[in-house]
Amino acid sequence: MKDNSSTYDRILLAHGSGGRLTQELIRFLFKPKLSNPVLDAFDDAAEIKNFLKKGERLAFTTDSFVVDPIFFPGGDIGKLAVCGTVNDLAMKGARPVAVAVAVIIEEGFGLDPLKKIVLSFSAAAKEAGIYVAAGDTKVVEKGKADKIFLTTTGIGVIPVGINISGSNAKIGDEVIINGTIGDHGIAVVTARNDFKLKSDVRSDCAPLNGLVSKMLGSGSKVHVLRDPTRGGLATTLNEIADSSAVGIIIDEKAVPVRKEVRSACDILGFDPLYVANEGKLIAVAPHSSASKLLTCMRRHKYGRDSRLIGKVVKSPKGVWIKTTAGGLRRLIMLEGSQLPRIC
Repeated sequence: MKDNSSTYDRILLAHGSGGRLTQELIRFLFKPKLSNPVLDAFDDAAEIKNFLKKGERLAFTTDSFVVDPIFFPGGDIGKLAVCGTVNDLAMKGARPVAVAVAVIIEEGFGLDPLKKIVLSFSAAAKEAGIYVAAGDTKVVEKGKADKIFLTTTGIGVIPVGINISGSNAKIGDEVIINGTIGDHGIAVVTARNDFKLKSDVRSDCAPLNGLVSKMLGSGSKVHVLRDPTRGGLATTLNEIADSSAVGIIIDEKAVPVRKEVRSACDILGFDPLYVANEGKLIAVAPHSSASKLLTCMRRHKYGRDSRLIGKVVKSPKGVWIKTTAGGLRRLIMLEGSQLPRIC
């Protein structure tokens, strides 16, 4: 390891032993990049003070990240871990506060890529306005993992008066998405190069809490927020329809898909409606609020391409797409695993 700590440039099993090399890894790599008063105390648990006001509620989430490859156009596993955690909190209307991260590293993993991941994690956390409150590092033998896995836990605050849930969709509500679908999944699968497919598509990986904050601060009522990650838009809409016992009809012509993503899906036999996203949200809002909400979203950098894509209906139940030919086609949940290790 470099940076005045030792001569090692790859992870050894001893880096996970809890001894000197573990301390060097923390002191010279993790701490400088993730430093803040809470983390720097180096206690066994973080003390997070005075972040709840009367009537506010705590939001709590956890997630693991095993994406392959760990670096892809538009992001890497570090950025992905922060954004995925922040976005899960934001989909409850919460203001993310802090994140903890556990890092599982395979013996022999290089220090340079580890530094890049830590820097990316730090940059994403700063953009999201959160701090890293705690962390843990474990090293496993070569061949017992695949380079590096991250597990994150995030906490946030749900403001007074906010009640957002997948079970809140109402008949007549409008369905909005904040941009093109399928970008993340196609960026990752082409980076694997299993199919010798070239593409300029970049992952949409981004923290959406700033966009959500603007949306909720606009005075527009929002019933549901969800991020269509694994399983894509179609699966997430099915989750909402099932939770709310309603039907949802989307317009195929209204759903934004990049030409490059559609072309890649055609070659690979994928449906972009089921391809993963990491910087997109679905908002379900009353008809009376939809226009104002859409205007607000388009003023934010992660919502410039927002558009109405459908409606909540009493029947038929489930999720349907109005095709370009004018018919209705049922969209079921994703069956099986279209793209494993996508996040």
